[in-house]
Amino acid sequence: MNPALPPPLSAALDALLTGVSRKDLAARTQATSTLYRTGKGSASAITSEHDALAYLVARLPATYAVAAACLAQLQAAVPDFHPASLLDVGAGPGTASWAALETWPDLNQILLTDSNPHFLALARRLATDHAPLSQAQFLASDLGHATALPSADLVIASFVLAEIAPAAQRQTLDKLFAAAADVLLLIEPGTPPGFERLRAARTALIEQGANILAPCTHASTCPMIAPDWCHFSQRLPRRRAHMQAKDASVPYEDERYAWLAVGRTRRAALEGKARVLAPPLESKPGRTFKLCTPDGLESRFIARRDREAFVALRRADWSDVVVL
Repeated sequence: MNPALPPPLSAALDALLTGVSRKDLAARTQATSTLYRTGKGSASAITSEHDALAYLVARLPATYAVAAACLAQLQAAVPDFHPASLLDVGAGPGTASWAALETWPDLNQILLTDSNPHFLALARRLATDHAPLSQAQFLASDLGHATALPSADLVIASFVLAEIAPAAQRQTLDKLFAAAADVLLLIEPGTPPGFERLRAARTALIEQGANILAPCTHASTCPMIAPDWCHFSQRLPRRRAHMQAKDASVPYEDERYAWLAVGRTRRAALEGKARVLAPPLESKPGRTFKLCTPDGLESRFIARRDREAFVALRRADWSDVVVL
């Protein structure tokens, strides 16, 4: 999985930024980031084309890298899944659709929906010269008010539930799962609130008969105990415009995320597997792993002297699936 933007998307983004003041973008980035951090949604934070451009510069690389990471792990969990159709709900500038096409180039029916006209306009412009996405449909739709969603093999809602009022999240989740003919993928910020939204979604989806595909390696009650929370991290390179907009000097950043993938009838081979929930602790005698297993959370030490077991896990890292 390559966390960098694919060349066609990078080129399309550069074309959109031609002649745009980097100073103005940096100022707008700060303003929109402040609004998002105070709980405002895109309707309040993105009110113009320039706001949407600032979002693209500051957030598109990270949200793309996260979507690509989740889709790569989903593909590993269910390698026989080859979707022909995609519904990208709350698509923003189309980030998840680009990542899905990198994962499954044969996708031929793509529908992107969003309630923000500035995001949809930029999603169309980014897709203009990219053959697979130039044929996609773009629909202005408010997820909170839509009575139903079109069906697709793969439904993605990336950083969407955070924008839905708590009282309406269960109803929204029902609509998303009803639209998923095969697989539903939810992605949220890797924060305690983001995790709690997904924990609640996991419980509700299991009650509806959904099969857990990833990242959980079981369908038992989530064993995570507050103040801890389940999340992962994706490192990505920062582009020049990205660094300018954020006034950053480090050429990379780490994006924290939480995610959940479920299948309607499809199942993943979960038996005997565990997910690594944190960076392994290295020591001279061996490595210690924080694991989520069907029996709950576990801290497991693998000694270097246990050569076979140590060699099997010497490269295992945060978010990897390991065989117990």
